[in-house]
Amino acid sequence: MASALILTGSLLLTSCGNSDSESSDGKTLTLWHYEGSDSAMGIAWNEAIKEFKATHPGVTVKFEAKGFEQIQKTASMVLNSSDAPDIMEYNKGNATAGLLSKQGLLTDLTAEATKRGWDKKLSAGVKTTSQYDSNGVMGSGKWYGVPNYAEYTMAFYNKDMFKKYGIAEPTTYDELTAAMDKFVAKGITPLANAGAEYMAQQYLYQLALSKADRTWVDKYELYKGKNDFHDAAWTYAANTFADWVKKGYIAKTSSGTKAEDAGVSWIQGKSPILFSGSWWYGRFESEAKFDWDSGLFPGSNLTLGSGGNLWVVPKGAKNKNLAYDFIDITMSKKIQNLLGNKGGVPVAADASAITDPKTKTLISNYNTLSSRDGLAFYPDWPVAGFYDTLVSETQKLITGSEKPDAYLDNLQKAYDKGVPQQ
Repeated sequence: MASALILTGSLLLTSCGNSDSESSDGKTLTLWHYEGSDSAMGIAWNEAIKEFKATHPGVTVKFEAKGFEQIQKTASMVLNSSDAPDIMEYNKGNATAGLLSKQGLLTDLTAEATKRGWDKKLSAGVKTTSQYDSNGVMGSGKWYGVPNYAEYTMAFYNKDMFKKYGIAEPTTYDELTAAMDKFVAKGITPLANAGAEYMAQQYLYQLALSKADRTWVDKYELYKGKNDFHDAAWTYAANTFADWVKKGYIAKTSSGTKAEDAGVSWIQGKSPILFSGSWWYGRFESEAKFDWDSGLFPGSNLTLGSGGNLWVVPKGAKNKNLAYDFIDITMSKKIQNLLGNKGGVPVAADASAITDPKTKTLISNYNTLSSRDGLAFYPDWPVAGFYDTLVSETQKLITGSEKPDAYLDNLQKAYDKGVPQQ
């Protein structure tokens, strides 16, 4: 997901340990990930590195911090060279991990997933992004990645702003639009938004999901049938999104805003509502100085979400057994519980070990979604390059330079061009 924060520099950690029965002396585990050091995942992975050190004497851990965009744009080239790491975090989905698996750049993890019990720890919705068929389509086939956290989108509410203006927090879709009308009447733009990155397209996709079902999602994401961007759900989403801009729920000036700016504006109390992902949770807990809450998008059984980004092992990795050991540590109760208590969504934690009240809500809402098969992935996943199309086309909807009909036409063309031939 396009949620990761950029880290700078690199960290070289000398550690101790043994990998399986063979000696690890003199070996180096090269690890790449792009989680912020103060995020739940960053904290958990740093602890996992310490755990790895304690169990692997003689091994040097070379952690290289990367940016999400940096890995996204160069992965195919780097993984096809001698510079490939032993293990790296990579985005899940057909257009990313699926594409790399199809290109033969990732190690088949099926045997390890079975032997180490990773397959038993993941729910069906989370497991979907671990497996890819020969066309690089997720949901079946061999294991090419392991997600050890989950993520989903939700509405974040600034409770102090709602209270200040005497507006009730919404529990239904009608209450949501009524609340936004009241904020607009007070001269406040209710929704923090980022048109230059993932946020705007996720607003629109959520509107479509509110009129969709699992069959619709499978058609769009997994090519199980012909996807029509002029169907009722997509048409409703495009028209409603454009209407939200006209009504002032979304600022026209947000067409050039990045996700970081939108998140910061919410933290600063400039907008009462932000619809985005659980990847913000830990940061909001540490930086938001007002009373806030979160909830599932009202009026929809489906929302954006999936298993988190994947640990993948490049085909050319020099120390694969060490990579498998590190994945195993991140799936342990100790690391999973830590992840949960720092504001992440663990996939294998002890529920009783999660003590933070807000995190309990976060995980409870995730369990609600998971139990109703409500994770509907992300709009940019189906075909390579679709993320950029969605960004540029949704920006035009925000500025009013493109009508909903033309917007849907252009999405259809880009989608049809990228769908793999079965």
